[in-house]
Amino acid sequence: MSALRDGVGEAFDELVREAAAAVLEREPGTLAYACSEVGGAPNQRLFFELYTDRVAFDDHGRQPHVRHFRSASGKYAGNGASTASDRMPASPPPHPHSGSQGPDFRYRP
Repeated sequence: MSALRDGVGEAFDELVREAAAAVLEREPGTLAYACSEVGGAPNQRLFFELYTDRVAFDDHGRQPHVRHFRSASGKYAGNGASTASDRMPASPPPHPHSGSQGPDFRYRP
């Protein structure tokens, strides 16, 4: 989750739209990349990202468009803003129909 300064939401959202377009166009290992305003909190944004595996996640972090987003987004941060990430379990439970674990969708910043 990202906290923004007052009055910068639209500019931040445009930066997100640019980054998301590049992510979805250039990163085949990214299954989902989305950002949403938190209801009732116009200065909060919630990110949802889903990757095929750890390799795709690591590759995402090395992309020039992602590095640009991270650098440029700092100017929109609110006072005391922090980013928190929820992590999935280290090993996903087996798929109930296949008996196998399936893809590893762990998220680790």
